[in-house]
Amino acid sequence: MVEKNYQKGGGFLLAAGLAAEIFTPEDFTAEQRMIAKTTEDFVRHEVWPKLDQIEAQAEGVSKTLMLQAADLGLLMADIPQAFGGMGLDKASSALITEKMGMAGSFSVTHAAHTGIATLPIVFYGNPQQKEKYLPGLAEGKIGAYCLTEPGSGSDALAAKTSATLSEDGKYYRLNGTKQFITNAKWAETFIVFAKVEGRKFSAFIVERGMPGVAIAPEELKLGIKGSSTAALILDEVKVPVENLLGEVGKGHLIAFNILNIGRYKLGAGVIGAAKLALEYAVKYAVERKQFKQSLSEFGLIRKKIALMASRIYVAESLVYRTVGLIDNILEGVKDSAAESSQQILKGIEEYAIECSMAKVYGSEMVDYVVDESLQIFGGYGYSQEYPIERLYRDARINRIFEGTSEINRLLIPGMLLRRALQGDLPLLRILENLKEEVEENFYQTETSGLTVGQPGWYREKLENARKAVLMTAGLTVEKHLKDLSEQQELLALLADMIMEYYALESALLRWEKGVFAESDWRSQALLTYFPAAMARLRGWGREVLGAVLAPAQLAHKLTAFEYFLELTPFDTIRVRDLLAENVFSGRGYPHL
Repeated sequence: MVEKNYQKGGGFLLAAGLAAEIFTPEDFTAEQRMIAKTTEDFVRHEVWPKLDQIEAQAEGVSKTLMLQAADLGLLMADIPQAFGGMGLDKASSALITEKMGMAGSFSVTHAAHTGIATLPIVFYGNPQQKEKYLPGLAEGKIGAYCLTEPGSGSDALAAKTSATLSEDGKYYRLNGTKQFITNAKWAETFIVFAKVEGRKFSAFIVERGMPGVAIAPEELKLGIKGSSTAALILDEVKVPVENLLGEVGKGHLIAFNILNIGRYKLGAGVIGAAKLALEYAVKYAVERKQFKQSLSEFGLIRKKIALMASRIYVAESLVYRTVGLIDNILEGVKDSAAESSQQILKGIEEYAIECSMAKVYGSEMVDYVVDESLQIFGGYGYSQEYPIERLYRDARINRIFEGTSEINRLLIPGMLLRRALQGDLPLLRILENLKEEVEENFYQTETSGLTVGQPGWYREKLENARKAVLMTAGLTVEKHLKDLSEQQELLALLADMIMEYYALESALLRWEKGVFAESDWRSQALLTYFPAAMARLRGWGREVLGAVLAPAQLAHKLTAFEYFLELTPFDTIRVRDLLAENVFSGRGYPHL
């Protein structure tokens, strides 16, 4: 695993990271690789033959598969050993989620159960609740998480579901409706959020058999059709006080902390789906003939394959770097210790910014990959006879799951600034120092002459990109410190810049740590991705500067900004072609 020295959450933007201190897919242990193989074998040999039945929600199919997954240990990675689980590290758990990402709708059933339906009890349940519910969840008794309501989605705290304590103090009476509940049709336990006394947002463990619990008809969905999605209706449901999860009025801590875990896990799951889409596209491009040539020989098809592979490489680097940070901070925490749950939650909360970026970046990466894969299939890609059609539909939900991408974009710079104002990060001091450097016209007009694609060249460009992001953020804060929360478009642009930098640095650190040769696909993936990322940073930054600077200030500041993101053109077409050849040779995303 990674070294014990680690950057604090959000610290990646304040100082250059070190390759030796990050976790990468190349660092997977033999045990972790075996877990990944077990999961992938299960998906390919048990789930795939039943995909049509799953899509039709054939009676008992998904529940049976969950029991089979339980037998293989695929439901218990995050459950402590003391309560029937395996208590695995987060990298192993993320690997299971990644491989399950290839399982179509079943991946949603699995992810909701092992994540947001189980982890509230793991982290917030008392010993009696853990003893009662966790073994069953590990063995395949399906769970669900109930936060959203018909009138409250992103604004979760506006929930109307009520919880009234009985006069004898023995139970709470729950009333309300929860909307879009994954696993509703099959779940035996529900984590339900309701307001005690109309204002104290709290969480409860509700059992399916409790009188007054009802499930509405299934939602008819665009994608993930094989997962169960329905409303949970609570009508005078008597929930014993023993089933209060955590403390009265502290439900928001459960809801939001569990979502942090869901976010990095979503990032892992979409990597599996994206790799599968690329695998399908490569196979089709090799076999399909047009104009007496294989599609794989056409330049525009090869470009698509290379760009897809490079984005998966970057997303994979970002997600497993984040997971490694969490594992590193949790090293030494024993899952049997009474205080371990709070330590784990605190460790994950440290990287809430990175978790949000994993969700946003990953969900948009997979959308890009499935879209380009379908394009390679042409008209056949639009047909249900080919698997890319389902992947395309299924991918769309990820930008909504675990907090919409819009909400997460607002959270990323917001959390960063809040940590700075609380003294957790020296962001404001660094912004002030950079401001002084820019004012002193420190930047040069000549390039360093470093060779494209070499470590020194990457480092120089990345350090300048970091300064460009910081400069843009600093000027925005300077103008809008008092009303920054109201500047949603500026916050979203800053989030894009921060996220792009984190993604770019993650990919570079992985490359530096592996010392990969120029002919290695990872070198080609990084070099393919780099110029487009720098161009995106430049575009977003220019838009921000135009909005926050007066015309008299703009020329000087823009000169510095443009210097930071200067990039001399090189032969990107050749690099993409080399990467495409590596991907075609391996019949998909290269195996590690």
